Amino acid sequence: MRKPPPHYISCITSQKLQRSRYGPFALHTFPEETAGIESAVTLKNPATGQDICTVKMANQHDVQTAIFTAQEVFKSGIWSRAPAIQRAQVLSNLARSLENRIKHFAHLESLQTGRAIREMNAQLGRLPEWLDYYAALLRTHQAFVAPTQGKLLNYVQRPFNHPLLIAVKKIAPALAAGNSVIVKPSELAPISVLEFAEMAVVAGVPLGVLSVLPGYGRTIGKDIVSNAMVRKVDITAGTDTGRALGGIVGSNLAAFTAELGGKAPVVVFNDADPQSAANGAAFACFVASGQTCVSGTRLIVQDEIYDEFMQRFMDKVARITARMGSPLNPQSMMGSIISARQLARIEQLVQRKDAGRVLAGGRRMTGTSALDGFDFAQGSFFPPTVVADVATEDDLWREEVFGPVVVVKRFTAHRVSAAIEAGLVWVNTHHRNDPSSPCGVGRENGIEAFEAYSQSKSTIINTASAEETRDVQDWFAEDDGDEKRYG
Repeated sequence: MRKPPPHYISCITSQKLQRSRYGPFALHTFPEETAGIESAVTLKNPATGQDICTVKMANQHDVQTAIFTAQEVFKSGIWSRAPAIQRAQVLSNLARSLENRIKHFAHLESLQTGRAIREMNAQLGRLPEWLDYYAALLRTHQAFVAPTQGKLLNYVQRPFNHPLLIAVKKIAPALAAGNSVIVKPSELAPISVLEFAEMAVVAGVPLGVLSVLPGYGRTIGKDIVSNAMVRKVDITAGTDTGRALGGIVGSNLAAFTAELGGKAPVVVFNDADPQSAANGAAFACFVASGQTCVSGTRLIVQDEIYDEFMQRFMDKVARITARMGSPLNPQSMMGSIISARQLARIEQLVQRKDAGRVLAGGRRMTGTSALDGFDFAQGSFFPPTVVADVATEDDLWREEVFGPVVVVKRFTAHRVSAAIEAGLVWVNTHHRNDPSSPCGVGRENGIEAFEAYSQSKSTIINTASAEETRDVQDWFAEDDGDEKRYG
């Protein structure tokens, strides 16, 4: 395997991390190559419509070269066979580097997603915990059989809604286990993970171990998943995408972890505190502008508390709407939708005939913010929206909207079973997460995620003497009436 040119490290260390051009990050690419325009797209701020930067998309050559290089780097052992304590130290270094640059990454995230800066500061502030957790796990983990850590070339596809959070949640255990990792970020929000990959090299992750290939899922994502050298695929995506990619992964007999779209219910019982329930439900429904796979999209309220709860909940909705403004304003409560296309889809779903009774919101926002005078018309803004009287067969009840839209329904309960079939259940709270708490199909977080990025190997050694071995293990011995062990 060829060595990285000496100027590559210096370029990564010295270049400004907020720049006008980005491109694939891999051993075979260089910063100056991002000047190409034949496959470049312009990334726009969904809150303002303004250009942020140009991103050169990866092509099939990039995919093939990055995967081949990742496999060669893995086989070299520079990371896959590095002592666990060494990998732990690199992850700790990366955690501290990220910790020192939270404000910068929060700004990037807000620019590329339109999410409120207060959300991004709070969310990204916890990201170093994932790196620290898996660093600590490497230092303390004891397996019941000797693990063959690594042995997996891992592919991660991440969405636009939590670009860096979801990437780090997947990258941390994969790197801890010694894998080579290729990330396909959302084409709508790739820049934070590209900068994170650069920072990882400075922290000590060898070049070629972590590659980032921006591109479209239907082309680049499919090319990556289809490659037989990729032995594990970990995605966060919609259900249809999960089915399509899962079929390809299965045909290659590779491992698959999927965090797919959902329609999470928030159930409010009669004995709940109405104000606390209203506050919690508002957070569940409208944080990240409802663009999260665990968003509380169905609000199911028991009959006796329904009226009081709804009064308090609707008051909360009005207050959130009144305090929307520029996503970069720390006082702004909620940001924009990721794109004009998604905005149109949300509005179309809500405004369909017989889709239900809109209690609040329901149409794209125009005019100026009462909070700071921000012009909503220049971006893709949709207010917190509440819809009642929705049939359980309707798309609003059954399908993921991926926006700040919640449907509400009254119910009469006799008993709710503890046998809820879900990877994650919150009681009296929502969106709480921890690097030690596993969830998802195939499991993210925790020791289970670390072990999912490893392969166990059983090594059985015969310690008997040669004489005993000849006597005991000669299955086809002649004139021997002794019972032999089989297996």
